[in-house]
Amino acid sequence: MSTSEMPVPAITFDDFAKVDIRVGTIVSAEPFPQARKPAFKLTIDFGDEIGTKRSSAQITEHYTPETLVGRQVAAVVNFPPRQIGPMMSEVLTLGFPDTEGKVVLVQPSGTVPNGGRLF
Repeated sequence: MSTSEMPVPAITFDDFAKVDIRVGTIVSAEPFPQARKPAFKLTIDFGDEIGTKRSSAQITEHYTPETLVGRQVAAVVNFPPRQIGPMMSEVLTLGFPDTEGKVVLVQPSGTVPNGGRLF
């Protein structure tokens, strides 16, 4: 994806409200050598209501497992799980492309409670 792509068609607020984007804290991160593209296996704590979920994230250019643990991130939590190699990815961790197309994570500018919903 490049920054020069045209925006997608307009949606209604009701369409947006169907996407459940929550904040969570990464509690573990490890290399995922079985993935087709370089990635990490993340375990993210979304608080008591949602619990802990797993995600495969192609974020190896800007992050290491050590720099990810304890970091809060945004993720879509209501997509169906997706098989990525031998693991089931339960949430989509969100990011934006940098000038080279490498992922930079979306995260709050301050600490917020796990499980908080984006609005």
